[in-house]
Amino acid sequence: MRFKLLAATAAVAVLASGSAYAQSANLTIWSWNVAASALKSTLPGFNKQFPDIKITVEDLGNSQVFDKTLAACAAGGDGLPDIVTIENFEAEIFWSRFPDCFANLKELGYTADIQAKFPEFKRTELEVGDVAYAMPWDSGPVAVFYRRDFYEKAGVDPSTINTWDDFIAAGKKISAANPGTVMAQADFNGDSEWFRMIANEQGCGYYSADGQNITINQPACVSSLQKVKEMKDAGTLTAANWDEKIQANTAGKAASQLYGGWYEGTVRSTSPDLKGKWGVYKMPSLTADGPHAANLGGSSLAISATSANKEAAWKFVNYALGTNEGQVTMLKEFGLVPSLLSAVQDPFVNEPQPYWGGQKVWADILATLPKIVPSRGTAFQSDAEAIFKATQTKFFSGGYPDAKAALDDAANQIASATGLPIAQ
Repeated sequence: MRFKLLAATAAVAVLASGSAYAQSANLTIWSWNVAASALKSTLPGFNKQFPDIKITVEDLGNSQVFDKTLAACAAGGDGLPDIVTIENFEAEIFWSRFPDCFANLKELGYTADIQAKFPEFKRTELEVGDVAYAMPWDSGPVAVFYRRDFYEKAGVDPSTINTWDDFIAAGKKISAANPGTVMAQADFNGDSEWFRMIANEQGCGYYSADGQNITINQPACVSSLQKVKEMKDAGTLTAANWDEKIQANTAGKAASQLYGGWYEGTVRSTSPDLKGKWGVYKMPSLTADGPHAANLGGSSLAISATSANKEAAWKFVNYALGTNEGQVTMLKEFGLVPSLLSAVQDPFVNEPQPYWGGQKVWADILATLPKIVPSRGTAFQSDAEAIFKATQTKFFSGGYPDAKAALDDAANQIASATGLPIAQ
């Protein structure tokens, strides 16, 4: 009897030890900028529940994460961390080219009940058939982030800026009243951001919603590109990359920036001394009665198929993205707009924000979410993006007679590169 008791005790000890061991892990995550900082902000709460899972978040920069992940997947997953931040806009590039590079989250605990916590449009680009490659993270409802003091000095009321023509006119007043300050900035050399935001607002994109047709030369896209050129020609938009924009914000050289809601955290964390001087207003439209909502950005977290700690990685992903505690922490600290439906109803969303002059910026930004037209990246996103950027540069320098000719050329090039038909 005593032998049996000792044996049973030993068995329990072994099981307990095995369980504890399964909970112990050292995880690495690749991310960038504010997203990386936001993930770090969830670690204290996560480690209260899972003290033996240690996490290192590496801030590599957006393009570096994409390039390194693409290279690692091409090498059979060699060199990947346990968890990778994937931008939804580019997600299908990975799933289509390297379907075995990431774990199926459904096999780790991503149940139908958890999936139902996210809006369908956020999951579209992350799931293929019965495989869920990643969990939705944030959304990017577009807004204009502006300097209250610069606008006030010029006598410009942002509530009167309903169209992009109004934006151009306001920009001239603001630059005149604040010498050395530009109305807004765009990364004309390295990104397609302004075109994509305005085109999405107008219900257009590189591809159709089902990803089966090329739509970049549709009328709404043509009007969008034409308007961006008009803003550039008017001096309303000047060229600046990501880092240059942050420097301009801090130095008071930019009166506005147009970005997804996640940019709130960028402004607040990189220009802390400007508390109370920034505000937010809805993006203008092409016409006075046009739409005023678009999405830019939005990411997800995927777990590498080669990770030796998939179960531990799932625990973190589910905590950070699948709980109000994780999502609202990132919203409060770094302004990442949650996709988790219950999190966007958190009381914090309706609170006045001191940094933003007491404005309820989250209520204003999130109010546009139901009005956003879904925009799909597709597996051919990189092809379209590279072709459009080259086309935009050529158009701005006078290489095409008009925006229609520019985008007809882009559509033909994308068709040659992808084999997809051009929508009629």
